[in-house]
Amino acid sequence: MKLSILVPVFNEENTIMDLLKKLDRVGYEIPKEIIVVNDGSTDGTYRQLLKTQKIVKDIRIISYKKNKGKGYAIRQAIKNINGNIIIIQDADFEYNPEEISKLIRPIIDGKYKVVYGSRFLGSCKDMKFSFLLGNKVLTFVTNLLFDTKLTDMETCYKTIDRNVLEEFNLESDGFEIEAEITAKILKNGYRIKEIPVAYEARSKEAGKKIKITDGLKNLIILLKIKLFH
Repeated sequence: MKLSILVPVFNEENTIMDLLKKLDRVGYEIPKEIIVVNDGSTDGTYRQLLKTQKIVKDIRIISYKKNKGKGYAIRQAIKNINGNIIIIQDADFEYNPEEISKLIRPIIDGKYKVVYGSRFLGSCKDMKFSFLLGNKVLTFVTNLLFDTKLTDMETCYKTIDRNVLEEFNLESDGFEIEAEITAKILKNGYRIKEIPVAYEARSKEAGKKIKITDGLKNLIILLKIKLFH
C-alpha cells in the first residue's frame, strides 16, 4: 500500500519549499510519493521546486508554462500516481500536513473508501465570511441533492481510495473540481467519512485565488452531475 500526495501549485514561492519539507518529515505508516504540479507559476515557484527536489525524497514535478487551474493540475497529477490512497494538499500551509496520518488511517484499516478533513468539525481560523458563507451554501446543496450529511464539501483534504477515482473521469479545470469530486463519489454510492482537522486561512496580504464565479461553477457542477450523470 502506498500514499500519493497531490500538490497543485500556482505562485507559492514563499511556502512551497517549507511545505514539501514538512510533507517529507511526517510519518505516514505506509510509503509515500509527492506529486507536485506547477500550474504555470509566474514567480519563483519552479526554481524553488528544483531546489527542493534535491532535498526532499520521493518527489516528482510536473510543470507547464500556462496557468490552467487547480482542477487541471489535479487531473494531471492523478494520471501519474502510483499509490493506492490519494490525498490533495494545498501549497499555502492553510492545512497542516501532520493531519494526513489520521485521514488515511480509516482507509488503511479498510473501514472507509473516502475520508474528508472537515474544518468545521475541527478548528477554522480567520476564514473570510464570504468564503464561509459560500462553503455552507454549497455543502447544504450537496447534502440536499445527494442525501448526505457533510459539513465541509469544499475541504482541500479529500482522501480517496484509488479504486474509487478510477470509477469515473474528472473533467473540471478550475476550483469546481471540488464539487465534481464530491458529487461523483456520492453519485456512485460511496459514503464520505469526515474527520476534524485544523485550518488557518492565509493572511490578507497573500490573498485567495478563489472568486465568486468559482462558487457558481461549483453549484452548476453539483446540479449537472445529480441530474444528468
